[in-house]
Amino acid sequence: MSMSILSELFRDMAALLYPRRCAVCGEPLVPGERLLCTLCRATAPLTGYWLEADNPVARRCWGVVPVEQASGFLFFVHASGWQRMIHGFKYRGAWRTAREMGEWYGRCLAESSLYGGVEVVVPLPLHPIKRCRRGYNQAEYIAEGIAAQLGVGVERHCVVRTRNTESQARKPHRERERNVEGAFAVRHAERLAGRHILLVDDVMTTGSTMLSCAGEIVRAVPGCRISLAALAVSQHELGVKA
Repeated sequence: MSMSILSELFRDMAALLYPRRCAVCGEPLVPGERLLCTLCRATAPLTGYWLEADNPVARRCWGVVPVEQASGFLFFVHASGWQRMIHGFKYRGAWRTAREMGEWYGRCLAESSLYGGVEVVVPLPLHPIKRCRRGYNQAEYIAEGIAAQLGVGVERHCVVRTRNTESQARKPHRERERNVEGAFAVRHAERLAGRHILLVDDVMTTGSTMLSCAGEIVRAVPGCRISLAALAVSQHELGVKA
């Protein structure tokens, strides 16, 4: 029996014993499905904002940072399988999920006429202490997936987090702004100078963190343009009705 046939048999046996499951609902995936089952993919809480220059995420940036485009891919739905999926790659090591979701988002951005000018993707950085505890930065994997679909590179070391800020989750809006003030710095600005940068993060609530980072990039990088892309956004914080 050839090695290729044996390998195929082992794969089939592994699939029977340890079936791949949907990252949202947990149901076994059938052949042809990847990461998500057909039903979850079809009913995903997509925003469609990547097709609209004037959308609630872009409006959140007005008067704060001069962005070219801004969008979110999914609405963050509390107490749902989508929240569990996001928490899986944010806190429980499921980084492959982050990259595959980035690829899905990236395909949508590539199909939009609004993001064709992006030249480099920059993930929102974690502080070294937090990255060491977690073992990775989930925003980097989302950025990798997006960049692969846009056909551009990822710059992981040009923007750094200089303060290990407290979690934003339970802070009021004004405290969130103060919490991230001066928390970012640009290194090797020459790598980003004159380029259209897409800043990427996993979840955007009030937008304070992304806008603080984007503002520092705009101040420090000569001639750059910047756009924002968050994998998930909060309907409540954006004032969008469910």
